[in-house]
Amino acid sequence: MAFGTNIRTYFEGTWHEGDVAVMRAADHGIWQGSSVFDGARLFDGLVPDLDLHCARVNRSAEALMITPTVDAAEMVEIAREGLRKYAPDAAVYVRPMYWAVDGSELGVAPQSNSTRFALCLEEVAMPAADKSTTVTTTQFRRPVLANNVCNAKAGCLYPNNARMLVEAQRKGFGNALACDAMGNLAESATANVFLIRDGVAFTPIANGTFLAGITRARHIANMRAAGMEVHEAVLTLDDVRKADEVFLSGNFAKVTPVTAFDDVQYGDNPVTKRIRELYWDWAVSQPL
Repeated sequence: MAFGTNIRTYFEGTWHEGDVAVMRAADHGIWQGSSVFDGARLFDGLVPDLDLHCARVNRSAEALMITPTVDAAEMVEIAREGLRKYAPDAAVYVRPMYWAVDGSELGVAPQSNSTRFALCLEEVAMPAADKSTTVTTTQFRRPVLANNVCNAKAGCLYPNNARMLVEAQRKGFGNALACDAMGNLAESATANVFLIRDGVAFTPIANGTFLAGITRARHIANMRAAGMEVHEAVLTLDDVRKADEVFLSGNFAKVTPVTAFDDVQYGDNPVTKRIRELYWDWAVSQPL
């Protein structure tokens, strides 16, 4: 799925220009869904937390019972090598991926040590600082570890996210707030979620139904370092309705302000703007 331009693909030990074919018709990953990926970002000459994203894709592979084949540190160097071809002001989405090639005797379980790796770079602009969204509810819920691989960034999870998003967009909203199996707030269809009330930040506690993201953790650390109060807690949709501000947290945009939840309108989001500033200040302070 190409959603960017100026694509470069690392596959079978070398870089290729463009969106090259990497998967075969009989690969386990295409017909049994054994694929994982991760995403990092180049922007303003920075690639924050690239090492953590590379480490997580290896953990995701193990959770999906496929064998990671590239050390995280090596993956970082591969990504940096590919990124050097882009203009200094380019914004690029960095996506390392694994999928299984062979299946077991019955075809369903992936064979160990039967994995392919690719790393795709796509030039995609960073959303503007004032780019916001609206959210609504969805009938669909996040799964639990007992019935899906919630502890992996796995391709097989995304059709559920897609139907949340499509449902929300058909209702005239930009995104959906998804609940877990117990009916508590989990995340949005595409990113983690934070609420601000009386200057205090709240985010759903990681309960195994969603990935508590790398950018989410970075925001929590940045806020606490700045003296802000942050709570990971069990939250409900009513908590969202009572919030002063709401924002989404993910690798793609880092911070996306929410201006409305159904018929509830939010204001100018001053705390959300401060949290975005804290992230950029932190990113600039990191070694290139």
